[in-house]
Amino acid sequence: MSTIKDVAKCTGLSLSTISKYLNGGNVREENRLKIEQAIRELDYSVNYFARSLKANRSMTIGILLPTISSPFFGRVVAAMDAQLLKSGYQSVVCSYNFDHKLELEKLEFLARRHVDGLIYVPEHATMDEIRPRVGATPMIFLDRTIEGAACDTIVVDNLNAVYMATEQLISRGHRRIGLIAGPQSISTARERMTGYRRVLSDYSLPVDESLIVMGDYDMESGSRLFNRLLDMPDPPTAICVTNYDMTIGAITAAHERGVALPEDVDLIGYDNVDLCRIVSHTLEIVEQPMDEMGRAAAKLIAARLAGDNSPRKVLRLKARLAK
Repeated sequence: MSTIKDVAKCTGLSLSTISKYLNGGNVREENRLKIEQAIRELDYSVNYFARSLKANRSMTIGILLPTISSPFFGRVVAAMDAQLLKSGYQSVVCSYNFDHKLELEKLEFLARRHVDGLIYVPEHATMDEIRPRVGATPMIFLDRTIEGAACDTIVVDNLNAVYMATEQLISRGHRRIGLIAGPQSISTARERMTGYRRVLSDYSLPVDESLIVMGDYDMESGSRLFNRLLDMPDPPTAICVTNYDMTIGAITAAHERGVALPEDVDLIGYDNVDLCRIVSHTLEIVEQPMDEMGRAAAKLIAARLAGDNSPRKVLRLKARLAK
């Protein structure tokens, strides 16, 4: 079996250069080509088990999500996993299916499996519950925040995302704008609600509480709440939906009751650009930077594990309106 020393001998490069390349570091283009050619010719592969024993590291990152069925999280994890591989890490993905008890169990399971770091989308857990379960394992919160957290966090600027979407509906002449919001126990849902209320205040429009409906971040909620808004005696002329799955539910409900979007009811949803293009060429969507989120989380956890001891980072990425 070929070793890293064989690769170095074949290329004439130093062991440190070879190691830097294998761990995802940047090397000169000419050196990269030499290394890749030698790897192919020697049929070299990294012995990750031996490497982890030597470094007292597993070279594995645990990823904990509320669900693995959401295309949103699927897209984020795909970008994250690709970036982690470049840094020499494998990933272990777990889901707690929105269940509080299971969330804590999976968190403890990953930490005890000796992953080098955690990338975690929290929902129910508090920091008092999280700290004793993860110990000193480096951790990044993704998509959501928790009060009292002292770890790195990567989120989208949710407040301004919904502010921007609602403002666009106002600019089209709408004054009765419904909001399909998520559970207010989740930071993203609270921030999106704040964005909706703030833009109405800035435009001196009254907040009609009956136009604000809240459910879970799932298709059933989107469908049910869309129907509730349209069944009102004085229904909204436009609706802002604040989650990927709820957007699917709302569009499905519109189709089932023969409501044309956006001709009968104007609608701006979240993230599901491809579906909205199928339904209508004129529907707009708040598009979150899913790939950027995944890559940023992977780069940050790799940097922390490489010895970056700089102060805690909170990255707020920008969303955009897309058709």
